[in-house]
Amino acid sequence: MLSSQLASLLTLLVASSARVSASAQMPIVDLGYTLHIANDFNATGQYYSFNNIRFAKAPIGKLRFQAPVPPDVNRTVQDGSDISPVCPSALPNWLQVAFPFIGAYLGGQKTFNQSSFTIPPPSAPSFPSNVGTPEDCLGLDVLVPKQIFDLAKNGTNTTNVGAPVLVWIYGGGYTLGSKSQYGNPAGLLARSQQNGAPGVVYVAFNYRLGAFGWLSGPSFEYSGGVANAALYDQRLALKWVKDNIAKFGGNPHEITVIGESAGAGSIMHQITAFGGQQEALFQRAIVQSPALRSVVSNVQQEGYYQNFLRLANASSFEELQNLPYERVQTANVLQVQNSSYGTFTYGPVVDGIIAPQLPAQLLAKGQFHKNISVIAGHNSLEGILFTPYYINNDTIFRSELIKTLPDLAAFPDVVDYIMNVLYPPVYDGSQGYTDIIGRTIKLLSERVFTCSTFYLDKAYKNQTYQYEFAVPPAIHGYDVSSTFYNGAEVPSVPVALDLQTYITSFALTGNPNAPQAPYFPQYGKNNSVLILNSTIYTAVDADANVRCDFWQKALFY
Repeated sequence: MLSSQLASLLTLLVASSARVSASAQMPIVDLGYTLHIANDFNATGQYYSFNNIRFAKAPIGKLRFQAPVPPDVNRTVQDGSDISPVCPSALPNWLQVAFPFIGAYLGGQKTFNQSSFTIPPPSAPSFPSNVGTPEDCLGLDVLVPKQIFDLAKNGTNTTNVGAPVLVWIYGGGYTLGSKSQYGNPAGLLARSQQNGAPGVVYVAFNYRLGAFGWLSGPSFEYSGGVANAALYDQRLALKWVKDNIAKFGGNPHEITVIGESAGAGSIMHQITAFGGQQEALFQRAIVQSPALRSVVSNVQQEGYYQNFLRLANASSFEELQNLPYERVQTANVLQVQNSSYGTFTYGPVVDGIIAPQLPAQLLAKGQFHKNISVIAGHNSLEGILFTPYYINNDTIFRSELIKTLPDLAAFPDVVDYIMNVLYPPVYDGSQGYTDIIGRTIKLLSERVFTCSTFYLDKAYKNQTYQYEFAVPPAIHGYDVSSTFYNGAEVPSVPVALDLQTYITSFALTGNPNAPQAPYFPQYGKNNSVLILNSTIYTAVDADANVRCDFWQKALFY
């Protein structure tokens, strides 16, 4: 028995020694405020991973619902194990019926009613007793090819030369997601090294979600809360990249941000941040299916805040800041679960500061960072994921339109214009739809997603690149696996490889074109869009239309 215990102890000691030895071989980067050791070396891809690097103090206690602040000085070697790799998330319950509906609709069923599907009621989450505080989640990952890192002299290079940097900003309705949830960037790193190039440095960061990052409203702000805290999270992370990436071998003057859905919407908010009056923290942007909210009125914001207080069983902002994490997250989960169909409750709001107006309006007024190169992309069938399945007549169509844009209730003539002129009930296919659900899909696709790419094209005087991901069914989010293709199943391997080539070539040179992929023309005066399907071809942008011009004016606010 004793010999068995000694053998087990010896095995543990050997294993522990091996881990210490492996850790000792990993490089350490001196960030000034701390030292961070690489967590892993990928022998196949020949790159280091530095995970969960702290870029902000834990947003807890008096820092909850505030703009983030830089981390304290801690000169001990860190490995990120003290930071949650994900921020508190929540998911609306309508998503549980959205995908069955999509399958049925695309399978041929065209008529549904309120009883066709059942949305489960909100339910409080259960937490283990040692849940801790996942609010301490403001960390980022840096993945750097060994060749690039070695050129930086093991992290001591602080000059303004180095490899281009690609920064991922995740989506998820502004209420869920994380820096590593959507895929491994190994495929992107490999694609960036085509033709013997050293490649890019890849960065991904977390930002606060749901109520933690987006709570707002007059009472909230008058009490000391900061609206759009998550936009400030993103901005601080991007500032960290600019200030520190040279230590990993990256070039702080060649930063490309890429994001999908809420990540792309966030990029549009960063392009227009402060009306373009403060420093731009990146030089290039790849905006995939940008999800942009309409103006959320003070009345709506106040209602969300008061409901949140009720769900958290709190009576004041100060009490909210001092509540245990579990109470705050339970309120967040319950509120987001109960979001109206097609919505997530939370997201960016116009605050008069970092978001002076909607990005669409700021782009139209010229109030944005102009020295940024842009690729804008969207999918062919963006709106179906957010289309209520029960819209089967014009009365419901009208009521859902007003529910989404409450200020329209005061302007029935504008509602009539939208319903009869912009999206008329003509189902012969000439309008791009053959039934009322298709009509709703088109409206939501344009208003929330695809028109946003056209706003960018116009703002940057058509000197942009635009693509449409059209591999069927081409619903919202269907292209993410292609962005992160690394040998796993994707809608189309050739399209995934081409998309990654365009992304990495753009990050490397500012031009998406490379010998390995079909020619990607500039948007130009012909409004050219590259269609990514089994056959790749160029078409005229369908969103260069009067409907998108109408939505950009925001006449109904």
